[in-house]
Parts: sequence; structure tokens; C-alpha cells
Amino acid sequence: MKTVLVTGGVRGIGKSISLAFVKKGYRVCAVYSRDEESAREMSALGVETYRADVSNEGEVVALFEKIGRVDILVNNAGVALVKQIQDISYEEYNRLMSVNMGGAFLCAREASKGMISRQSGLIVNISSVWGEVGGSCESVYSASKAALLGFTKALAKELGWSHIRVNSVSPGVIDTPMNARFSKDELSALQEEIPMGRLGTGEDVANAVLYLEENEYVTGIDLPVNGGFNIF
Repeated sequence: MKTVLVTGGVRGIGKSISLAFVKKGYRVCAVYSRDEESAREMSALGVETYRADVSNEGEVVALFEKIGRVDILVNNAGVALVKQIQDISYEEYNRLMSVNMGGAFLCAREASKGMISRQSGLIVNISSVWGEVGGSCESVYSASKAALLGFTKALAKELGWSHIRVNSVSPGVIDTPMNARFSKDELSALQEEIPMGRLGTGEDVANAVLYLEENEYVTGIDLPVNGGFNIF
């Protein structure tokens, strides 16, 4: 049985990804930082849950020692920040980058060690439409997600020789707790910009991750899941 590790895997998009792999019969390990209630709910659904701060190197190393073999890594953990740049502190910048990009780096580094020795594996980085085009008042968040896109392409070239695939998925406006910060009017306005006429769901993103898992000749790509919100 293959093991899937999903960071930020007990809520929102991560929860949908974790449950999609459970349905396929995988051993699923979901990492969370604070939400004990959601972790308990996921445990009852057959998901192994592990508490760790993905921006903390020591905790990440210990996490991989506990879990053991990881065949598929989904770097989904992330935090958002909606502020104009003149109001963003360096502490806020560092915290966001250390989770969104630093966490992906640390987890990919640890996962790749076993993957290289086995000459197989898959890493999927969850980026964002804002990583593709940038979002006003989300400059640091956009930068962190754009960094993931570059990381994905470079790592795909580096690890491809070891038969490890690396891809990213860039969700658009998804109906998750992270977007609860938007008012009903703001969400309605965003929805009007989406050609498919609706917000995305966690299941939409999970299906994209499953597609990348199933297609063994696909690597180094970014798969937008945005209902046409951004077409280029």
C-alpha cells in the first residue's frame, strides 16, 4: 500500500485531497498545526493525523521519521495575508514565506531521500492562481506561491532522473475556510469573473491531484483549477 502525506491535510483543500486518497485505498497521513477538532474528525474517517509545524526543520525531520516511507507528498499547508505592502511587517513576511515555501522545501527534501533510493515517487505542490498572475493586497502570498511554481519546475528537472515526478496545482477561488475572509458581495463579484459560473470546491482540486498521480508521464507542469478565472 502506498503512503500519501498531505500537509495542511485536515481542513479545506487538504481535507478533500486526504479523503480522495483514502477512497482509493491509500495509507493517508495528514499533517496539521493547530486544529485538533478537525484532526479527530479525520482520524475517524481513516486518516492518520500528525501535528507538526512544517516551517520548523526539527519537527519536519521528526515527522518523516515517524511516518516512514512516503510515496506521494502533497505540499498543501499554507497561510494567507491580505494587506497592503506598506503595512506588512518583516515578521509577517518571514512567517508566511517560511510556511508556504519553506514548509514545501523541508518536506520535499525529506521525502525525496526515500524516493531517490526507491527510484520512484510523486510530489505535488499546491500553488495558487495568485502565484500565476499576482493578487492586489496579497503581494507576499502571491510571491510565496510563485516561488512554488519555480520550485516545482526546477525540482522536476532535478528529480526526474530518479523517476520522481514533481508537479503543481494552482487553485482559483475555492469555497474553503481560507476564503471566509471575503464578504458575500466580494465572493459574488469574484464568481461573476469565473466563466464556469461557480466557485471551485476542494473536490475539484483533489481530482486534479489524482489526475497527476495517475499519469506517470506528466511532470514539471502547473495544472490550473480555476473554472476559467485565469486563462493564458
